[in-house]
Amino acid sequence: MKVSYFPGCTLKTKAKDLDKYARKCAEVLGVTLEEIDAWQCCGGVFTTSNDEIATKLSSVRALTEASQKGQPLVSVCSACHNVLKQTNYAMQNDENFNFKVNQYVKPDSYNGEAEVIHYLELLRDKVGFDAIKEKVVNPLTGKKIAAYYGCLLLRPGKVMAMDDVENPTIMEDLIRALGAEPVIYAYRNECCGGYITLESKDLAKAKSNKVCDNALQKGAEQIVTACPLCKYNLQKNSNGEIPVVYITELLAEALGVKE
Repeated sequence: MKVSYFPGCTLKTKAKDLDKYARKCAEVLGVTLEEIDAWQCCGGVFTTSNDEIATKLSSVRALTEASQKGQPLVSVCSACHNVLKQTNYAMQNDENFNFKVNQYVKPDSYNGEAEVIHYLELLRDKVGFDAIKEKVVNPLTGKKIAAYYGCLLLRPGKVMAMDDVENPTIMEDLIRALGAEPVIYAYRNECCGGYITLESKDLAKAKSNKVCDNALQKGAEQIVTACPLCKYNLQKNSNGEIPVVYITELLAEALGVKE
């Protein structure tokens, strides 16, 4: 199976290992991640301003290329995925936005034809957790792992449509497939403070500490997330009390491809 792949800025710079493991794990599972040609930054955050078009164009170009190839567009970073998915939704449902964007991207007009999925959805819906379980060579038996969803992976729920916004299961189901025990805790869907770090380091730290402390109180030995910014923020502010890993790192460990 071949899919179009949008790696994003962070996984190409500060977090190269997370990208490397995404590719290695995909190959083990029979999937080839074909990187989009000449991709650019997704825009970083999706703004709801209706007259703000320029930062959406790189996402539209990536969506267009995937659509022309007839492939799903996959991202590993939840922030990139959020921007790509919301942009695609706007192209499908906002006629004014669609019209303005297509004035820029002619002659390759685009109307939201691409299928946009996160790496987690690739694992669940295209590969299947049962198939992943069969590929595990290093089961994470006995490990208690807390999934951290954060803000961008599931919200807005109507647009992202990945899982139940209030009670998601996709990451816990992956943890079970890898042989570990998922830990359910109250703050798994709450903001870690990543986007307010520059404005208030103290508030960002307090939010991160609430997440980590809550996971520890429920018996977690490790936190796994799907957002590079969340990983950085939680890791930085947890004072080393609990390890924070990325989904591709955890998957690579279980599949035996982690260095």
